[in-house]
Amino acid sequence: MSASIPQYKRDFLDACTTSGCLKFGNFTLKSGRQSPYFFNAGMFHRGALLRSLSTAFAKTIAGEDIEFDILFGPAYKGIPLAVAGLDKLSELDEKRFGHVSYSFNRKEAKDHGDGGTIVGAPLQGKKVLIVDDVMTAGTAVREAVNIIESQGGILAGVVVALDRMEKAPPQEGEAEDAPRKSTLGEVRKRYGVPVVAVLTLDDIVEGYKKIGTEQDIKNLEEYRAKYQASN
Repeated sequence: MSASIPQYKRDFLDACTTSGCLKFGNFTLKSGRQSPYFFNAGMFHRGALLRSLSTAFAKTIAGEDIEFDILFGPAYKGIPLAVAGLDKLSELDEKRFGHVSYSFNRKEAKDHGDGGTIVGAPLQGKKVLIVDDVMTAGTAVREAVNIIESQGGILAGVVVALDRMEKAPPQEGEAEDAPRKSTLGEVRKRYGVPVVAVLTLDDIVEGYKKIGTEQDIKNLEEYRAKYQASN
């Protein structure tokens, strides 16, 4: 792979391939678009793969200037990202991240024991960084933000595993080919916080130029050109 891609991203791309997390073919996305690739972070269920994922998240977060008290993983896929990511962050820099906590939400409120919808650190008055796998229409992030705000937390930012770098799905009455920002861009604008990704479509295209088939790369580049978000 290209030397311009940081080693942790190259390692993560390798892990995505070996795990089947990143697949090439013809896939129908939640948005209804036909995509030549599909990313499923749920495939990182083995120890070595989870380590690769948590390392990639931790190094991405550590490289950003984001102040936060809690790493929040929306149920369900965000839960292991928050727990494993925080463990790796503390390992990377205990002085900076050793005091950080994790939290995640229950899908249904617990009516016995400690009760409530939040597991882990209370969010009240804390700066909260959301971690999740892929942002498609931004629905999951909006739900997570609503949970954080309802608990008295303060949104500090969002980190996702993959930025597809494509324009957000069209609103009602809007043409598919109309220029639009990416979903990440829209979320960044709406909440005024950092929104970053471990991997981008550009990283995938660049990385797979060395090991992917010519057809895979051509399909990726055509898809990128068709749905590329406006700046």
